[in-house]
Amino acid sequence: MNYSYKGKILISTPDISGDIFSRSVVLIIDHNEQGAFGLILNKKNDNMTSKLLDIFGFQVSVYDGGPVENDKIFFICKGEKITESYSEISGEFYLTEDIENVVAAIIDLRMPINNVKVFSGYTGWGIQQLDGEILRKMWTPVDIYNLDYTSPNDQNLWKKIMQNLGGEFLLWANAPEDVSMN
Repeated sequence: MNYSYKGKILISTPDISGDIFSRSVVLIIDHNEQGAFGLILNKKNDNMTSKLLDIFGFQVSVYDGGPVENDKIFFICKGEKITESYSEISGEFYLTEDIENVVAAIIDLRMPINNVKVFSGYTGWGIQQLDGEILRKMWTPVDIYNLDYTSPNDQNLWKKIMQNLGGEFLLWANAPEDVSMN
């Protein structure tokens, strides 16, 4: 591994597969010699959202973090650390799996619900797998410095980033979801 994509955003290249990675925006949480770990920021999961309403007792949107271990819940939190079990994303954001402390902080009003984004599952790559996918142009890594990882992003996030990249990306941004229909 020559380069780490940790902290970068990956933008998927449009395809006709229609799978979870189609038009995805992925935040790479960790990338080292063993592989990479990330979360999809823009794929809301309505089914999990309704399940967690029953569990938590309050409304919170759940996003598909990726196809791996969908039974695991991850939280990206903004602001003050409410747990000792976390991974730093940036100075303002961190990742945790500490359900008890996150839910307690929300209920006790120590953390606003809009400072938390909930994910079911994650996106993972084995040794050199991510590097190979980037070389095959399945992903475009970009630096985005002012993106709020806890905001309720949807499919418009992918399109906005593609438009901002310009050039050939502008063509992809305006292409239909099923590019075979073009």
